[in-house]
Amino acid sequence: MKSTTKTSPLRVAIIGAGQVADKVHASYYCTRDDLELVAVADSRLSQAQALAEKYGNAQAWDDPEAMLREVRPDIVSICSPNRFHHEHVMLALAAGCHVMCEKPPAMTPEQAEEMCQAARRAGKVLAYDFHHRFAEDAQLLRQQVMDGTLGEIYVTNAKALRRCGVPGWGVFTNKELQGGGPLIDLGVHMLDAAMYVLGFPAVKSVTAHSYQKIGTRKNNGQFGEWDPSTYTVEDALFGTIEFHNGGILRLETSFALNIPEQSIMNVSFCGDQAGATLFPMHIYDDCNGELRTLFRREQADDRRHFRSMDAFVRHVQGEPVTIADAEQGRIIQQLVAALYQAAETGKSVEL
Repeated sequence: MKSTTKTSPLRVAIIGAGQVADKVHASYYCTRDDLELVAVADSRLSQAQALAEKYGNAQAWDDPEAMLREVRPDIVSICSPNRFHHEHVMLALAAGCHVMCEKPPAMTPEQAEEMCQAARRAGKVLAYDFHHRFAEDAQLLRQQVMDGTLGEIYVTNAKALRRCGVPGWGVFTNKELQGGGPLIDLGVHMLDAAMYVLGFPAVKSVTAHSYQKIGTRKNNGQFGEWDPSTYTVEDALFGTIEFHNGGILRLETSFALNIPEQSIMNVSFCGDQAGATLFPMHIYDDCNGELRTLFRREQADDRRHFRSMDAFVRHVQGEPVTIADAEQGRIIQQLVAALYQAAETGKSVEL
């Protein structure tokens, strides 16, 4: 990748002026003297203006293509709805920008592949905000896995579950605009964290089952109200990913599921030498029938978004920092598509 090295601040633009643009992207960029937020684009000009004014003197646009052409930023954050990630990433890469895109990468594996190829041709950084892998817990556990502490990991369980956490805002219940429900919104995070810790092993096949039992008959929950008559996504999806090395990854994800916990976001790993839980990171084995702790963090890292954004910027500036890159984003998108396909067809999907 070509790095961007300038003495003057790098010029940053944001496409999509919603909550994540505000709370994650703009708030991070404005902590750095070597970055300058110069433009915000959103189809709702008033929304772009509000975000631009909150963080200084950035310009507000309702046309991202015109904004890229006129402003010529160095870095662009893509925070638009899922349906527009591909279009906006491709525009930003064509304009010669480094790109940080919110998850998921796109709507289809084909789009994610096209984005990956475009970044490679342009010689620009394309990263995705899979922020859970940037927790210190994930970084430390990845190192322990590489060091052989767990031995051969043959069963991984990833859970991204809510008892009744259907988002009551945005387009989260609209499959056409969002691409799916809890899998593409929540499950994709724990899926990426699991794959990162495992080192992205090669996938052999995928099976899955999805259900829509609650969202079409209830209308309120932890995150407000929704319209059951326009609820077109899954309530829950349960899948199994089989790797060529013989291991499996079981994924459970839900917006609504009758479980006692309000929310579960975690991954556990079972190796032949030890097991581990990701958040907070805990490595353990058995000693004469008793659980023995080998390594433990008392509290999970809560600065994941900051660390994700920081890694991206440092990578753009030429530091040898690991990011959630375009190729790994393509793999995650392929797995999401395979899980949905397997659930819809009732058949195993070979990869």
